[in-house]
Amino acid sequence: MSFLNPSSESFHALITKRHTCDVGGKMSVRKKQRTSLIQNNQIRNVEENIVEDAEFEKIHAPYYDGLSSEISSILGLDELETRIYLNLLRIGPITASALAKEINVDRAKTYRTVDKLSSNGIVSISFSSPKLCIAADPDEILNLTLKKKEEEISKIKKDGRRIVDKIKEVSNNDSRTNVPTFRIVQGIENITSQIERILETSTDVFYMVTTLEDVSKLYHTTIPEKIKMAQKAGGTVRLIVDEASPKMIQFIKRFGASEVRVGRLPSKGRIIVSKSSPISGKLLMSDSAVRGTLHENIDTECALFTNSEEMTNNIFTLCTFIWKGAIPVEI
Repeated sequence: MSFLNPSSESFHALITKRHTCDVGGKMSVRKKQRTSLIQNNQIRNVEENIVEDAEFEKIHAPYYDGLSSEISSILGLDELETRIYLNLLRIGPITASALAKEINVDRAKTYRTVDKLSSNGIVSISFSSPKLCIAADPDEILNLTLKKKEEEISKIKKDGRRIVDKIKEVSNNDSRTNVPTFRIVQGIENITSQIERILETSTDVFYMVTTLEDVSKLYHTTIPEKIKMAQKAGGTVRLIVDEASPKMIQFIKRFGASEVRVGRLPSKGRIIVSKSSPISGKLLMSDSAVRGTLHENIDTECALFTNSEEMTNNIFTLCTFIWKGAIPVEI
């Protein structure tokens, strides 16, 4: 019965095999535990990064949206063109195909937009293979845009006078009357343009009654500059808003109104009125301000624009009444 002898070769082999299996089993369990721990840590890190990215986007989204609106306004770009340009500045040289994946836009649409931006000098294409899209320097684009605008203005000045003289030759001078008129202005950009025209010629009290949200949209136009012009001409710009939290005081101050008060607005729309503006238009009343940035849904907002003395006086009196009952804001 040699197989029962502890000193026998078969017994030692059996013990050794069992020990090896036990050690191997423990090592296998520990390895699985370590692998599981590493995977859990990796998942946790990914989740933390996702949360951090989400928080970053949440904090910077308003700034990005505001910057996009300003770039779109100055350079005359649409939403996708602005998005592509900003991402090229952020990422650096990249292929159009990779860019399409980065911004999650159809590749063919991205190619067409890049070609358009390239034609306008906003994006350059490398000679390398594969071809890379490269954003032009912001200073270079600004100078290019200014030059184009100056050329457009020069052409209007040159040809405009000649066209006006021809129109006068065929027009009836007796056709103009003092009958009150009105027209509907469609689109936020056309509306802001009319507000700017009223401000340019205002030499007395000018009322702007609107929401604080609307003021944030109008801030990205040239209205703050026109407010300064009106003040230099002797005008007083009175702004009435629906709210003015302490953290928004500095923003309201930058808007540039002569005086600011918080009051109960008659509606969520916009009232612009000045009795000292030219006969071509003194009153502009918009419907409820459209949600979103200045360049979203630009054709959905409309306004009534009139030179009616009676309507102007009535609305001016209403604004004065609201002004007297509103609470002054120290700016």
